[in-house]
Amino acid sequence: MVVNVSPRETRSALLENGVLQELFVERASRRGLAGNLYKGRVSRVLPGMQAAFIDIGLERTAFLHVSDIVQPADAEGAGEALRTDSIRELVGEGADILVQVLKDPLGTKGARLTTFITIPSRYLVYMPFGRGVGVSARIENEAERQRLREAVQGYMEPGAAGGYIVRTAAEAASGDALRADMLFLRRLWDLLTARARGAAQGTLVHEDLPLPLRLMRDLVGEGVDRVLVDNERTCEQMREFAATFMPGLEARVERYNGSRPIFDLHGVEEEIQRSLERKVALKSGGYLIIDQTEALTTIDVNTGAYVGHRNLEETIYRTNLEAAVAIARQLRLRNLGGIIIIDFIDMEEEEHRRQVLQALEKALAKDHAKTHVSTVSALGLVEMTRKRTRESLAHQLCMPCPACEGRGFLKTPETVCYEIFREILRQAGQFDLQQFLVLAHQDVIERLLDEESAALGELEVLVGKPIRLQTESLYEPDQYDVVLM
Repeated sequence: MVVNVSPRETRSALLENGVLQELFVERASRRGLAGNLYKGRVSRVLPGMQAAFIDIGLERTAFLHVSDIVQPADAEGAGEALRTDSIRELVGEGADILVQVLKDPLGTKGARLTTFITIPSRYLVYMPFGRGVGVSARIENEAERQRLREAVQGYMEPGAAGGYIVRTAAEAASGDALRADMLFLRRLWDLLTARARGAAQGTLVHEDLPLPLRLMRDLVGEGVDRVLVDNERTCEQMREFAATFMPGLEARVERYNGSRPIFDLHGVEEEIQRSLERKVALKSGGYLIIDQTEALTTIDVNTGAYVGHRNLEETIYRTNLEAAVAIARQLRLRNLGGIIIIDFIDMEEEEHRRQVLQALEKALAKDHAKTHVSTVSALGLVEMTRKRTRESLAHQLCMPCPACEGRGFLKTPETVCYEIFREILRQAGQFDLQQFLVLAHQDVIERLLDEESAALGELEVLVGKPIRLQTESLYEPDQYDVVLM
């Protein structure tokens, strides 16, 4: 893991065998909200959507669905008898409510909330309104799973509220370490509930750790051998955190003192620039085209310059196999979430389709975000989902183009010329004037004076008025004005 700290921004890159796999960015002006606890106010209840809008002090109200609300059946262990599907029976307008952010605000949508609060530590996740003990699916050894479950259950007080999830990092952890985490989490929850009672509406009650410490807690230990940090203060904070909560791992945190920027040294800056492009080149000569929209992300696979060595089917199969691995990496690197549609090149053999799907699932197994891959559809498309909790890399680093407003295309000068002609005809029939003045981009004016000059002359004869042209350097290519004079 490589950590780069600048005055208003912290970036962390996760590299495997020298190749960038995941990038995390946190800016002082826009820190992530996922995991934060707020004392909110119910501003509006929508029975038609079985949801409520909650004011938590942000620019936009946040969204709380009935399925994300703790019900009496959950809190009291009374089973289905007390469960309800009516949002009005659970929350009322103007009421206080303690909520946790599930998903950061994305695009035009506000944050997604839940009252099923979870508080993570190094080895455990405490669920104040949960029950029982769960173990991470990433711990595959059944004997170890059973040991961890029994250890946590043994330290739970009889009749005590709340449940626990044992995290992947707890594999091989001692019973004393688990018990220390449990005591810490219970004390923290008592502190938070006391703080929430005295807090005003729309107040932040608890904020998750800053990015470097959060990554130490969540990722270091899961195969991370070394952490390089280019900032002395951040390095010391990470070492102190490791010494307190992760004994033995503080030696992995190293201070980088080189003169060359740490991201340049490891080729991360170049990878970031490439990850913002639509086209992703494959080593074989094939390529991917990735398009992100508000509804879903589409990925198209092409053979490109790869011609193979045997036959067409083998060429397509090899390209798709390589693409499956590349797609899994790009999803992590770009942090693409929601619905994802992959258009692999059509394969004739069923066994080839099965192996490509298997390769995709295997490559996605390393992803920390939850993914689900369906079978190949009748149209030959692979439909999958990836859990989205924060904005994609492109949304974090970029903004919509002011010229095309995010459409990705502009009207051609020819199209704009013909729109101008129609506007002149429209106004000539409605107003009494001496002449027309056309203000437009240089490319449009040049076309009117060149290819469209004959048409412009015919139009002047038709309307009986002279038409003047003027270049406006501040206009976008498809922006124009027709002024009456």
